[in-house]
This record gives sequence, C-alpha cells and structure tokens, in this order.
Amino acid sequence: MPSAEKTGLSSAETGMPVYAAVSPVPAPAAAMQRMSRSDRPDRVTVAVYAADPVLRLGVVQQLRQRPEVLLLADADEERAEVSLVVVDQVDDDVAALLDRLRLNTATRTGLVVATLGTGSLQRVIECGVAAVLRRAEADQDRLLRLVLAIANGEGVLPGDLLGKLLSHVGSLQRSALDPRALSLSTLTTREADMLRMVSEGLDTAEIARKTAYSERTVKNVLHEVITRLQLRNRAHAVGYALRNGLI
Repeated sequence: MPSAEKTGLSSAETGMPVYAAVSPVPAPAAAMQRMSRSDRPDRVTVAVYAADPVLRLGVVQQLRQRPEVLLLADADEERAEVSLVVVDQVDDDVAALLDRLRLNTATRTGLVVATLGTGSLQRVIECGVAAVLRRAEADQDRLLRLVLAIANGEGVLPGDLLGKLLSHVGSLQRSALDPRALSLSTLTTREADMLRMVSEGLDTAEIARKTAYSERTVKNVLHEVITRLQLRNRAHAVGYALRNGLI
C-alpha cells in the first residue's frame, strides 16, 4: 500500500491532512502507554457521539479502562480534544454532526464506522474528519491508537481507503496541471459511480443506501449529469457514459 510520503503530496498542496494507513496488527497496550507518556503527558479528553446507545456504550467501556484517556460528560463535550463519532454508515444526519464538530476549533474528529460506501470517503474528509476506523476492527488498542493519533495531529485511514484517497488526490492534481483534460463531458467520481450503479439496475433508493447519500441527493446528481450532457434520461446517460469510456 503506498504511503502519503511516497506520493510527494503534502497537506499544503492537497488541502487535506497527510494520512497514514492503519496497521492490521494492533500495537501492544504497553507501547500505547509509552507513547502517551512520552508524547502527551496529559490525558487526552474525549467525547463520544453515537445515536445508538449500545454503540456508544461499547466504545466508552473500552476507552474508560485506559489511563491515557479522559472521557467527558455530555455537558463538557465541547471542550474535548478528540471527538469520536460512532455510526453504522454516513448519512445526512451524520454529515451534519461532522460539520458541526468541524466548527469547534478545540476538537479534532475521528469516525468509527461499520461501512463506508462509495463516495462517502470524500464526504467525511470534506466534513473535517481526521481519522477513520472500521467498527469491526475497533478493539481497545486500535481505539486508543486512533485517539492518540488524532490528538497528535495525525490522520489515520485503513490501507484500502488510503489508496482510494491518494488516487483521488492524484486525479485532482493532474486536472489542475492540465486544465484541457476537463470538459463538459467529464464526470466526477460521484457521478460516475452513480451512473455505474444505474447501469447495474439499481434504483434511487438502492443507490442512496450504497453511497450513504439521501435519495434527494442521488436524484439531483443524476439530473445534473443528464442536464449538463443534454441527454434525455438515465438510460441515455448510461449509454453515453459507456460509449465514451466514462464508466
């Protein structure tokens, strides 16, 4: 898996934090304690957000046992150094919460998520998320490492998501260097993904579930493509995209 260093892209050039891939092997608890004592002598204050009380309780119970972390009560969550949002998927409500947390300059946000659908990665990055951990991998050591990394100003992503992000950043950079590569017929990643799903027979509701966008957003995106390319309907848009190698 390529690292952010190998790409030569800095956070200043891309407008995004430089991410490291999450190691598949959790660091031992003793190593986590050494990291905390040497790099951060104080306990990291953490607020946990989850619409599902069971999800919230699971994360709280794991972090409560660690001396490096101080969990804050709801009344004090605004002063947390790290805000952890624990969800099944990223929908409009979750995006609104992430946007609200981004406005709080005292905190940096991490996301613990069950599934991150197509297009959701860019969405959470735009919402200011500093690190992502899949819920299936969220044991105590990985959660602690995520919290300490966020508190130290680092970005963390699972390796496969890091690769997708770097590919996306690379395509943006190439477009910036060669404006002639852009045209009215160029599709964004989100548009291409949605048209590909239409070509597979998915309806609006199914596309919304897979991409973690609302049905209204899906309709608006597809309508924009059809209007911009002066096409008749979704089927016409899919045919056009296939003929021109856009999907």
